[in-house]
Amino acid sequence: MSTIRFLRTFVAVAEHGSFAAAAGQVALTQAAVSLQMRSLEEELRRELFDRSGRVAVLNADGRELLPMARRLLDLYEEMRLPLSGSDAMAGAVAVGAVVSVMGGLSHVVARLKRTHAALDVRLIGAKSIELATMVEGGELDAAFLVEGMARPSGVLRWTPLYDEPLVAIASRGSDGDTARQALAANPFLRFDRTQRTGVLVERALRRAHLRTNEFLELNSIEALVELVRQEVGVTVVPLLKRARWQEDEALRILPLQADGEPMVRTIGMLERRDHGRAHVTEAIRAACAELFAA
Repeated sequence: MSTIRFLRTFVAVAEHGSFAAAAGQVALTQAAVSLQMRSLEEELRRELFDRSGRVAVLNADGRELLPMARRLLDLYEEMRLPLSGSDAMAGAVAVGAVVSVMGGLSHVVARLKRTHAALDVRLIGAKSIELATMVEGGELDAAFLVEGMARPSGVLRWTPLYDEPLVAIASRGSDGDTARQALAANPFLRFDRTQRTGVLVERALRRAHLRTNEFLELNSIEALVELVRQEVGVTVVPLLKRARWQEDEALRILPLQADGEPMVRTIGMLERRDHGRAHVTEAIRAACAELFAA
């Protein structure tokens, strides 16, 4: 649905007067907005903007396209509504989630399906950054992901779900009684710094002034914990909800704090404010909140 996403950006540019202003409304960089508009022009085989000045403005073709783009976007949103009525727990809905949430989310959706047989839920797993882009572009109705550093744009709604403390995890046989000692004495198994969780881990290490012996970097929390079980090294990851690491005799969970306060990763639901499935996504969010709070 890249064309729908591009048309949303096109309308935002028309309404806000520039690529820079539109970028903040559609949760993109100015360069990404410019690239999308070039792609839209190539697809429609016509130029839509007068770029002769410092600010790109709609030309005659762009002004002619604008009402058609708005009608098409309105029709697309109407198509996404349940045929049996806007309040019915029925129809198709697409929901994304990061790996650590997907298991619980699948359980919630299966339970809802048993009660609402006409509900058709498609689940998509991806990284938080990818999920946020898919929600913004209308490819997903909602997504459960890691909270980002920046505030969501005006077209998006963020609802926190739960917090997970960041902890150091060491094997029973590793050196060090505290997180600081364990990180200084053992090889460090790092979570992928290109992902939001990896950024949070790096920020936590800096805030707590913790030294590490860099050894390996992976993009799987479970794989990192398994390497700790095998006494390869020590890691810093969120203490996942519904994980049973505290009961694992091969592991030690070591608190991680900065200035006496625990550092956390927040999981929540991101959705567009104007999507037509709010009653369904809210039911899913509420059921997930109940499940993960147990």
